[in-house]
Amino acid sequence: MKFPGRRKNKHYFPISEKDRVNIDHNFTGDESFHVVGIDQLLVDIECRVSESFLNSYGLKKGQSQLIDQKVADDIYNTLKAENKVTGEFAGGTVGNTLHNFCVLSDERAVLLGAISKKINVGDYSFKYIASTSSKVDLNHLQPCDSPMGRAMCFITEDGERTFGISKGCMNELSPESIPTQIIEKACALMISAYILRDETWPISKSTQKACEIAKKAGVPIVLTLGTSGLVSERRDFFLNFIKEYVNVLAMNNEEALALTGIDDPLLSLEKALELTDLILLTVGAQGLYVGAHVDQQFARRTEHELHTKSIVNYNMYEYSRAMKKSECENPIRIYSHINPFMGGPVVIRNTNGAGDGALSALLHDMAANRYHRTKIPNSPKHATQYLTYSSLSQICKYSNRVSFEILSRNSPRLFRGLPEREENLDEAYWAK
Repeated sequence: MKFPGRRKNKHYFPISEKDRVNIDHNFTGDESFHVVGIDQLLVDIECRVSESFLNSYGLKKGQSQLIDQKVADDIYNTLKAENKVTGEFAGGTVGNTLHNFCVLSDERAVLLGAISKKINVGDYSFKYIASTSSKVDLNHLQPCDSPMGRAMCFITEDGERTFGISKGCMNELSPESIPTQIIEKACALMISAYILRDETWPISKSTQKACEIAKKAGVPIVLTLGTSGLVSERRDFFLNFIKEYVNVLAMNNEEALALTGIDDPLLSLEKALELTDLILLTVGAQGLYVGAHVDQQFARRTEHELHTKSIVNYNMYEYSRAMKKSECENPIRIYSHINPFMGGPVVIRNTNGAGDGALSALLHDMAANRYHRTKIPNSPKHATQYLTYSSLSQICKYSNRVSFEILSRNSPRLFRGLPEREENLDEAYWAK
């Protein structure tokens, strides 16, 4: 397990300082600190098109919608002939996040979903496997006779992304394929709103089963929302589902508006924290926010300047670590915010997956927390049950840095870790 973020050597392990708590000698290093994810396995096909092209196929700009396989074939052939396809990648919001988690942490992740039984060199299923980290365990995928799913990402001149989904076998994961023990031993279970779109889908029933297993075992459940249209369409369902099962919620500002009815990022965080324990909110050019709960006795005051927006001194306790609200005697809400790293890339090559990258950093931090608690159970860092290893402030920095890496490349997936050394960076940025 690599530890999250850019830190001084003393934050790594093993720790040798005399005033530190000793490592548990019963720790063998064989324990798994994996994350489990359920996803609609897809190949992302990214292309540049005009609004008239979207209109010609009846695609609603900025939304995610299902399209027939024959229509998808026709669109793909047209785009290829006009040389408008800019990339083909292994996709799926959960698949992207787990891949990036593995690259960042060097730890195992388990992906659950359905994939074509027959795989040939060069086909979509082959491309998916070939471009997924070897640390992502694919042994529990359910083989199906149907073709691989495809997600066409249409990028218009204004940068807006529109998705057309050709289902293939992406919804065919059956409840019988859910491995109970693997979920029970996981650091987190990650799901997306897309797989909950229709409760009659086999994958939706499988997700419900997995959430029941995780909740009973005390495994944090992480939900990343889909497009705002999907959230608006099933708002009541998601409000109830989040309150019942979800511990960590990831969304962007449009999805937050659809869920809470509040446009202001901080106020939407405040409202959503009535439903869940920890929230990661990305706001495009305005950076990202993190909101959570902490018990008053464990709140740590920031050493940074206090800021006031729609909430007065909202970052006062940003040095605190997140807790489940149910485990707080006197819960208080805490927030942190960060602007885009280095002002954002000079050239933004890709916005698809930036939010997934930020979430992968948060998952890494959560897994590192359990790793540290297992290895050094008597550490003062585990005086109570925290959800994260780092403070909200530090999580903002780490998630922000990973998003920057995604934005500056033409792929939603990392294929190497963050740079070991980065020149011309303000050291205060990485301060605790």
